[in-house]
Amino acid sequence: QVQPVESGGGLVQAGGSLRLSCAASGRTSSNYAMGWFRQAPGKEREFVATINRSGLTTDYSDSVKGRFTISKDNAKNTVYLQMNSLKPEDTAVYYCAARLFSGGSIYSREYAYWGRGTQVTVSS
Repeated sequence: QVQPVESGGGLVQAGGSLRLSCAASGRTSSNYAMGWFRQAPGKEREFVATINRSGLTTDYSDSVKGRFTISKDNAKNTVYLQMNSLKPEDTAVYYCAARLFSGGSIYSREYAYWGRGTQVTVSS
């Protein structure tokens, strides 16, 4: 079992950057594919990015493609989400999730382990 713990959220102006981290305590993260999701007030949780177990294959939602980058450091049991060119509509609680499979997934129901989230607020 793995427990994801997010960090790195905060307040940033539009056009700025933030890097979120997700430390996976418990079993090594190299056994897991990982994903980032987000939930804005009054909206459903939505997919942001995913990375496979090895860290070599990634996928992104259309809304963040070209601006966000997901990466994985298995030696540090950590997954990152580099967010550039942030927009006010990126404001949300960002969640890290893990699944005990080789491939990532865009579907939240396919992740068994979730962090508590970190708030990202982008001001205009």
